[in-house]
Amino acid sequence: MLEGGEDPLFIARRLVILASEDIGNASPNGLVLAEAAFSAVDKIGMPEARIILAQCATYLASVPKSNASYMGMEQAYSDVKNKPLFPVPLHLRNAPTKLMEEIGYGSEYKYPHKYKDHFLEENYFPEKLEGSQYYFPTELGQEKNLKDRLKSLWKTKKKY
Repeated sequence: MLEGGEDPLFIARRLVILASEDIGNASPNGLVLAEAAFSAVDKIGMPEARIILAQCATYLASVPKSNASYMGMEQAYSDVKNKPLFPVPLHLRNAPTKLMEEIGYGSEYKYPHKYKDHFLEENYFPEKLEGSQYYFPTELGQEKNLKDRLKSLWKTKKKY
């Protein structure tokens, strides 16, 4: 691509996108490396930028991959576009005025950091979307650790 005249920053940009869209949480350091490569290519320029791009590309090609976060985001986005806009649950609403406080905004909010593992099984979705789930982590790379953790926390509501 470089020999064909492609801008090194365009290639670096595509590597950043690859790191998030196709590698994701299976190897989250890929995004850190790709962003560092983008910055380095921008600062260093050619001809040395080719070395940076090669290192980043070979790393990203070699690590476990997952598009689970991307697919979850796409499904959530689809629901936002295609389903009615349901109201935010009352317990999650901020109460900056006396009237909102009286109506009950935020009155039943539970602060997760006060609970074991700083977590509680609570619904943060609008009532009509309760039980929805968008992120289904894979068994690949570091994402398996996320899946195992979520499975241990969400004992009743989620399908991991």
